[in-house]
Amino acid sequence: MFQSFEVTSTPQYGRERVEALRASFDTLGIDAFLVPRADEYQGEYVPASSERLSWLTGFTGSAGIALVDRKQAVVFVDGRYVTQLAQQVDGAVFTGGDLVGEPPHLWLKAHGARGMRLGIDPWLHTGAEVRRLEKALAELGGTLVLLDHNPLDRLWISRPAEPLGAVHIQNISESGVLARDKIATIQADLEAKELSAVLITDPSSVAWIFNIRGSDVPHTPHPLARAILPASGKPLLFLDKRKTNIEAEAYLAQLCLQRSSSELEAALARQSAGGARILVDPDLTPYALVELIGAKGGEIVEGNDPAKIPRACKNLAELNGSAAAHLQDGAAMAEFLHWLDQVKPGSVTEIDATKQLEEIRAGVGQSMQNPLKDISFDTIAGAGEHAAIMHYRVTTQTDRTIDGGELFLIDSGAQYVNGTTDITRTVGIGVVDYERKRFFTLVLKGMIAISTARFPKGTRGCDLDPLARINLWKAGADFAHGTGHGVGSYLSVHEGPQRISRLSTQELLPGMILSNEPGYYRPGSFGIRIENLIYVREAEAVEGGDAPMLSFETLTYCPIDRDLIVTELLTREEIDWVNDYHARTREALTPLIERKDVRDWLAQATRPLI
Repeated sequence: MFQSFEVTSTPQYGRERVEALRASFDTLGIDAFLVPRADEYQGEYVPASSERLSWLTGFTGSAGIALVDRKQAVVFVDGRYVTQLAQQVDGAVFTGGDLVGEPPHLWLKAHGARGMRLGIDPWLHTGAEVRRLEKALAELGGTLVLLDHNPLDRLWISRPAEPLGAVHIQNISESGVLARDKIATIQADLEAKELSAVLITDPSSVAWIFNIRGSDVPHTPHPLARAILPASGKPLLFLDKRKTNIEAEAYLAQLCLQRSSSELEAALARQSAGGARILVDPDLTPYALVELIGAKGGEIVEGNDPAKIPRACKNLAELNGSAAAHLQDGAAMAEFLHWLDQVKPGSVTEIDATKQLEEIRAGVGQSMQNPLKDISFDTIAGAGEHAAIMHYRVTTQTDRTIDGGELFLIDSGAQYVNGTTDITRTVGIGVVDYERKRFFTLVLKGMIAISTARFPKGTRGCDLDPLARINLWKAGADFAHGTGHGVGSYLSVHEGPQRISRLSTQELLPGMILSNEPGYYRPGSFGIRIENLIYVREAEAVEGGDAPMLSFETLTYCPIDRDLIVTELLTREEIDWVNDYHARTREALTPLIERKDVRDWLAQATRPLI
């Protein structure tokens, strides 16, 4: 269930595996091959059987892609993983690429060989990706070759079996809407648009539509499954029956026809016959299925997954469940921060802290009869210079003590049946210098600016992103990640389409849950991030105002290290926000905390600034 702490080192067989892949090129009729982190379901978290990028390169980050040609091998990652890439891959075999600034399709334009034949596994790339690659290759006089098998799967002798995680039903008390009503809404929309069916390939959408959850991949409780929803009649759910017990099968039998995953292609071929108009999301659907629809005579209609926006806009039951989960999680975080405050500097390590937090979460879950199901991602626990690595993941090799005079950043989350949490706190250990406190306060000002924002309907994530950065910009600083990501309801901790970032053009709608997590990172020295989860709601009317407004409501309640706050850098309004937030935190969490020493600590940690 919980986090493992493997040793990371240069992969012993990196060169051997790359050379074995190259040896297959002539037989396959290709000059290069792409190896994405994505699996056949395009998820952030993938099962062990789909960790092809890690098997080939040794890189274990959650985003990346390798391009191997006859002479070189490039692993593209974003800014979060540059340091990790250097630590995990063999630099004599692989070079680093920029996944954001020069992703593979742009890299090909600049560096690809004339006439290149680039092979891909069409199950691992979406239609949108294929179009970008085809355009880049056309400029080189090259071609994209769709392979009928993945060559790595034949080289990977000890490849793990595909997962068969148990499926369970998400009760109406957590889901808020019956599955049959969700299906009826989608089908009515299909009929109105004169569409024959929609192909659902995102497992989180499948889980949301049918009100089921699974355990096939780490930290994200959806089953690996797909579905075809026709405009009328029962949907087809492609879900291995070895994952469902009698209760789950009886429940699903009322909603759909359950089929094995191996039957998907034949069923989709039948559905596509005769020019049927099939809705597919080009950013989610494997190209293998897009190609199949066209080959069998279907008309491909590109559009958004119909569950995407409804899933993002949480209903009242989901919001209430999330609020309850966050209070429980806040009680666990308070107990953890109390523990951290009591330990002697230099006496515990990053792994010690990570394990302690997981144990506390599990214990609080048992006492509140709402068990911790899983962590929502691998905990980021970085002390000192490690905190400056935005997505640092501690291993037995990198583990170090948490020493006095430095900052400790812990970014963690939990999965409960009523909600998904994600919280970051940065804590000062012992006496911390002014420079660290100054930047902590600038980050806090950005977090407060998002928390207190009021904005008109139609506002996008990119419109609000500067609010979190403006004080850092004035200080000549910035942070290289988005301000916030969407969060699911006992689903993925990273859920689209809602975001707060420079690139997010999605309108923010009531019910959307997002993170609010500005930061600052000084390489080799320290890192800071403060994160709460918030949701979009209708704003209270202001006297004299005449435009409908939205605002955010905070879900996360946990003390912010007041000893790191330079009050002289805060406005009166910002000080009032901190004091009010801490008063509400104290009021909400105190009844949930059993130990008197933790309650006493919480009272001190949330006392007014001035």
